[in-house]
Amino acid sequence: MPIIAPSLLSADFLNLQKDCTMLNESQADWFHLDVMDGQFVPNISFGFPIIETIRKATTKTCDVHLMILEPGNYAKAFQKAGADILTVHIEACPHLHRNLQQIKSLGMKAGVALNPHTPVHLLSDILQDIDMVCLMSVNPGFGGQQFIPHTLDKIRALKHMIIEKSLHTLIEIDGGVTLANAGEILQAGADVLVAGNSVFKSADPVTTIAALKKM
Repeated sequence: MPIIAPSLLSADFLNLQKDCTMLNESQADWFHLDVMDGQFVPNISFGFPIIETIRKATTKTCDVHLMILEPGNYAKAFQKAGADILTVHIEACPHLHRNLQQIKSLGMKAGVALNPHTPVHLLSDILQDIDMVCLMSVNPGFGGQQFIPHTLDKIRALKHMIIEKSLHTLIEIDGGVTLANAGEILQAGADVLVAGNSVFKSADPVTTIAALKKM
């Protein structure tokens, strides 16, 4: 069964406790937390205080996705705030191996995210050091966008690389995931589905999460 990671970017921040409780009681596996700095992406989201608050509200995995420049400067602070998985963008990390080693040395799982235009073959020399690859299936920065179909080809290519190297690296898909396309995404080889609007804007988020989990 897939790992379901609802994105708190789409939650109701006036009622964050209610949404955290809903996720705790649902079949969601992870809490996906998007951190944006207004420089790497054209939007600003939330930082340490929100993550610390969410960490106190759940025992589920906190999957923190950094859409920021110079993520190495903040890895320790995110670990302290409660991140279990810390994902950095390959486009923001000229010394990616160093970033991954830093994350792992802090006791977190290390993820690498790729923007829609970034080819997966760039990971060929570093894949063995990555716990999870997050393929952006929309242009990062905003929720509610349409899934980019070419992502399916990238999933298949990446899955082939992982199998060829006998690795256990997870493939996470972030952006435009819905009940309508989740099956196709999983069939292509994805392991983790990040869902924001499709969960939090649905009439019954718990039922939507359960439906995604059964895919």
